[in-house]
Amino acid sequence: MLFSDQVLLQTHFPGLGAPMRGKVRDLYDLGEALLFVATDRISTFDVVLPTGIPGKGEVLTQLSVFWFEWLNKLKTVLPHHLITQDVECYPKSCRPYHGFLKGRSMIVRKARPLPIECIVRGYLVGSGLLEYQQTGSVSGEKLPPGLTEAAKLPEAIFTPSTKAAVGSHDVSISMAQVKAMIGDDLAHQVKVASLTLYREASAWAAHRGILIADTKFEFGLDTDGHLMLIDEVLTPDSSRFWPADAYLPGKKQASFDKQYVRDYLLSVGWRNTDPPPYLPKEVVNQTRMKYIEAFQRLTASVASVDASEPVNLMGTGRPSV
Repeated sequence: MLFSDQVLLQTHFPGLGAPMRGKVRDLYDLGEALLFVATDRISTFDVVLPTGIPGKGEVLTQLSVFWFEWLNKLKTVLPHHLITQDVECYPKSCRPYHGFLKGRSMIVRKARPLPIECIVRGYLVGSGLLEYQQTGSVSGEKLPPGLTEAAKLPEAIFTPSTKAAVGSHDVSISMAQVKAMIGDDLAHQVKVASLTLYREASAWAAHRGILIADTKFEFGLDTDGHLMLIDEVLTPDSSRFWPADAYLPGKKQASFDKQYVRDYLLSVGWRNTDPPPYLPKEVVNQTRMKYIEAFQRLTASVASVDASEPVNLMGTGRPSV
């Protein structure tokens, strides 16, 4: 698949009203549904950088669509919010903007987002490593002593955080805090769903030479109060993807995600203070190549999905918020 070599930092579609802008996506209210448009903006350390990555929004959209359709093949009992990415099926009001929307947009069901980030870690890295070094735990999960950077955990752990606004920082929280925020039953459901999604996706990725070190899921409630998977899923923006053939614990890993950008910013002495610097052309090009390679590897059909049995991502119980 070919991705654009041009950068789209913002969208302006007068016929669709004013968008709600996140770190990467512009959202348009279509009445009964939402139009998600992934721009080429990139954020690191919760700050949106002034330099975009060409084609990044298309990679994020197409990879999310791939995973949503993969979930359908697994016959999962967990619904998701994707309705369509086919611009020919969009409302007439979107027709003048098809050239911008094709490949980088989705129409999705409306949901009430849960106020937490559902993070799953299979390896010790990033903020999880820092917390472990200080406390021996991550989000209240006690881990074995002596683990090194990038060590594979005995089993994947659920490490939720708050959901911060643009420019603010997410804060790790315990399972007890999650229960206090959204109720015991719903907290159990999102934990079970997150861990099961991670395990299933990790197995798929491993066959394609990628280790999913960690990833972030987001969930919401539909109009009937039922849980569903929303936002993007298992992309280089929401995950750490490592090449399996280069994995060696105890050091920083090569990656197919925005860690390359984080490392560059740290190397030039930027410490999360405004204004963030512009990225040089080499960093932009390398980041683009990493995102595209992640897409190509993960979507390669080197093994079939066993869809004979449904995968229960919901656990038991009903939402109680």
